[in-house]
Amino acid sequence: MNLIQPFAALRPAPGRANDVVAPPYDVLSTEEARERVSGRPWSFLHISKPEIDLPAGTNPYAPEVYAKGAENLQALIQAGVLARDPAPCYYAYRIVMGSHSQTGIVAAASVADYDTNRIRKHEFTRPDKEDDRVRQIDALDAQTGPVLLAHPAAPEVDAILAEASTGIADSDAELDGVRHTLWVIRDPAIQARITAAFNAMPALYIADGHHRSASASRIAAARRAANPVHTGNEPYNFFLSVVFPAHQMRILDYNRVIADLNGLSTQAFLERVNVAFGVEPAASAVKPERPGVFGMYLDGKWHRLSIRPELIPADPVGRLDVSLLQNNLIAPILGIADPRRDKRVDFVGGIRGLPELEKRVNSGEMALAFALHPTRMEDLMAVADANEVMPPKSTWFEPKLADGLASHMLV
Repeated sequence: MNLIQPFAALRPAPGRANDVVAPPYDVLSTEEARERVSGRPWSFLHISKPEIDLPAGTNPYAPEVYAKGAENLQALIQAGVLARDPAPCYYAYRIVMGSHSQTGIVAAASVADYDTNRIRKHEFTRPDKEDDRVRQIDALDAQTGPVLLAHPAAPEVDAILAEASTGIADSDAELDGVRHTLWVIRDPAIQARITAAFNAMPALYIADGHHRSASASRIAAARRAANPVHTGNEPYNFFLSVVFPAHQMRILDYNRVIADLNGLSTQAFLERVNVAFGVEPAASAVKPERPGVFGMYLDGKWHRLSIRPELIPADPVGRLDVSLLQNNLIAPILGIADPRRDKRVDFVGGIRGLPELEKRVNSGEMALAFALHPTRMEDLMAVADANEVMPPKSTWFEPKLADGLASHMLV
């Protein structure tokens, strides 16, 4: 079984990419999606968030929502807005956001390798979110939300994709200031080189899309059990993926804001923080320049915190900055033991910048904020290699993939 393989994608017809592409389904609320589709009848949001085409207040997990998504997908196909490639292909995919650029490959990844942990995970999944994706894939007979994967260093793959991503693109679209460009790789000889290069890799790593990959595994298991002539080559044995080299991927900081000081005065709080951290006043906002350093905004002032080196453990989860802050300050001093469920803590993606942290505190909504150094890709991969799980809200990947550029049909 190949780790990845080419597939015949359903994708925008020539010149239609800007009409189709949309943000990932899980980054917009229903209300935001309704606003985004105004005047855009071919937006992929009609497929990924089809409740926008049903009466306000419709439960987004109701059966009629999934049926509406399937109806909308067929409407785009029948209108010629989406068309399926006649033969299996790979697709070079470049995302450009400001000065940052990354080039990867759209491919069908092996469910079997996901099941055996060659495609490695670093997050727990929630059954209700898996159930939603299973129902969506079943209704559409397609995987429309790609899983974001990372691969270890592979100069041959980089060289092939650099060559493939020259000349006139097959799709080119801009979404929220980010450019998404796709080139179709049709040559069977180049496809074979790509497949062989990936087969030589020890592992791939899920960066984002744990629920999508888990749901693909559940779909494959159900359809395999129901298919008396199962061969292993059916489309349901693979899932839609975009794979980038780990060294090109960008993780932004994932910061924390806290509602109160757990009954402590500012002075008492700082004294307790000083046990595990060096604390220095800062004249301006602190954007940590390295792991082990944190910015803290409290009472209108920034402080630089430095974890005491003897408190950094060797294990790949415990040494993460999110773990160091949680285990040495947020839990023992602020009393927030379960950041997944405690309403006193909120999380702010680094894309919003440090002024957002100041705003949340200055408004009185929150009492203090912490700015973290971004988790590094090598740390994520080390956690996955150890078969461990990252703490919640450890990574914020930018730029995000676009929905609609390529879908993987299961029929």
